[in-house]
Formats: sequence, structure tokens, C-alpha cells
Amino acid sequence: MNTKKLVGENAVDYISDGMIVGLGTGSTAYWMVVKLGELVKKGLDIKGVATSKSTETLAHELDIPLVNLSTIEKIDVTIDGADEVNPELQLIKGGGGALLREKMVASISDRLIIVVDESKYVSNLGHFPLPVEVVPFGWELTRKQIEKLGCIANLRIVDQDSFITDNGNYILDCYFEAIHNTTDLHMQLNKIIGVVENGLFVNMANTVLIGLNDGRVKTLTKESTSTT
Repeated sequence: MNTKKLVGENAVDYISDGMIVGLGTGSTAYWMVVKLGELVKKGLDIKGVATSKSTETLAHELDIPLVNLSTIEKIDVTIDGADEVNPELQLIKGGGGALLREKMVASISDRLIIVVDESKYVSNLGHFPLPVEVVPFGWELTRKQIEKLGCIANLRIVDQDSFITDNGNYILDCYFEAIHNTTDLHMQLNKIIGVVENGLFVNMANTVLIGLNDGRVKTLTKESTSTT
């Protein structure tokens, strides 16, 4: 059972004609974008806003029309993945390196729907390292300041070189024992000079769709929980 495909495809039910749709990044959001491409070919009239260069490329391949973020004031719905989700619908994102653009898109969305497989649903955030995007200049100093908050911060390396975000920055993967107060940590991180943005998405998600191994999809909202 490909739970990522299951839940990603399920999410397109929240999209209808005339919407501006934020297109997420990652292995689960990928399936949503692919399914959306199929619906566009069948006549669904939407416009997408990509959260990364990779998603932008995929959307072009699927003939999903795109608009630039700078040309709009709001997005009807954004569908994106997450690395961790807790019962309060707080998130860790950024495992794919697109956290800044993802957060910018989410910030002007009327609704943020998160799609994950059940391994991403946790009682407490922090087992997955928290990504923090930082400017390359003096990043070692920025890391020292971040580590004062109680973590070990490792520079993300890919293919034996520093990972570079779509915005030309580095990512520090920050290992906390646990994250209990997401609001405070979010604010403390973003006060550090050299930090561009961090992967805590606090009070942003409206709905979380969880693909279960038995083939069902569990829906979490601020108000209720259901399984189909």
C-alpha cells in the first residue's frame, strides 16, 4: 500500500474550479500534483503557485498553469506535506529544503491542508531534526547562536557538499530532544541574526490528511477527527 499516493490523491477533493492552489513540495505532495495534472487535462480550471523549483518543473510537465506569488494577494488552498505533525496540528517542515517558500505560500492561504503517511503523525515534535534556513555568510556563528537554544545543529550536506536552497541559502538540521513550546522556539529562532526562517509551522494548518496502512485516510481538523 502506497500510503503517500493514497493520501496525496485524496487531497485533490478539496480543489474546485476557479481556485488558486498552492502546490506543495515533497514525496507525498508529489502525488497530489500528479493527480491535479490529470484533472486539469480533463478540464479543471485552476491556477497553481509552486513552493519550489522542483514543483514548478513538475507542474510545467503536467501543463498545470502557474501564477507568480508576487502577482496575487491570497491563495484559496495550499496542499503540502510535512515531516512531523502533532495532535495540535503543529508541524515540522523543511526536510526537502523548501521551507521558506512553503511558509510564504502557506501564509497567504485561506486553507492549509497537510498530507502525510501515518509515520509522520507523532505525539510530540522533535524526533525529526528541525530545519533552519540560514544565510551562508557567517553560518558558523549563526549555528553557535542556535545551539544555545538546546540543540545540536548540523549543516545539511548532499553529495559531499553543502545543500543550497532555492533561495541560495544553507540549512542547519537542528536536533532537539523534544520541542514542547513551538511558539516560543519559533520566535527565538527567528530573532537570531543570520536565520532566514525555520521549519516550525505554528497554527498554520487547518486540516491534516493521514494515509493509514490499512488503506483509509484519517482527517484531522481543529474541530474534529474522522476516518474514511
